[in-house]
Amino acid sequence: MRPDLAALLGIVGFALLTMPVYARSDARRRPDPLESAARGDFVLGSFVREWFYWFIRPIERLSLALRLSPLFYNVAGALLGIASGVAFAMGAMVTGGWLILAGGAADVLDGRIARALGIASRRGAFLDSTLDRFAEFGVFVGLALWFRNDPTALALTVIALGGSLLVSYARARGESVGIVCKVGVLQRAERLLLLGFGGLFDPSVSALIDRPGPGHLMRVIVAVVAVGTVFTAIYRIVWIARRLPLVDE
Repeated sequence: MRPDLAALLGIVGFALLTMPVYARSDARRRPDPLESAARGDFVLGSFVREWFYWFIRPIERLSLALRLSPLFYNVAGALLGIASGVAFAMGAMVTGGWLILAGGAADVLDGRIARALGIASRRGAFLDSTLDRFAEFGVFVGLALWFRNDPTALALTVIALGGSLLVSYARARGESVGIVCKVGVLQRAERLLLLGFGGLFDPSVSALIDRPGPGHLMRVIVAVVAVGTVFTAIYRIVWIARRLPLVDE
């Protein structure tokens, strides 16, 4: 077994083993005071999301002890996303995958720390959502550079980038007219998981199918993200439009 795959499976296995511990803990039965009502539904269910919040709680506490601000994690998330794009552009799929997942964790921590400190604000929400777009832009530009000699994969990457931005834009535009929209199957969390784990497992899948070189699994992942984000964006547009009057009073 590849050493990087063995390490990955070990980490995933350890994380999964903590789920029964969380399920039987008092934390499972208590409401999370740092949960945000602004988050949409998670495709893997509320249990997995709540477990993840519990799993990273030691990092939250350390961050609060070190007096790290939400802005620190806002900027860190953007930089990690851009760094993952650089890794993808160089064909370092595993590194890119880890960086995406780390950026996703930073994206969760910024809001939780802001609420723990009692400093959650519209300014913070604006910075968070805007810097998230920089992170995603960096990831897809890196993938586009890697797939630059593969017209089909390059086109799918561009569609995935556009679809991801449209999903976020549809929600933001809906909120600007008074409609809060958190529906859809490929929101940011799902995209991060697909791209992150796609990068981590890419070399192993390439070896399994006896195809030399990185990027074979990521082609499939990018195609899924492209189709899923465009569908989600269209679904949100229709969902929001149906809740708005045909004529303003």
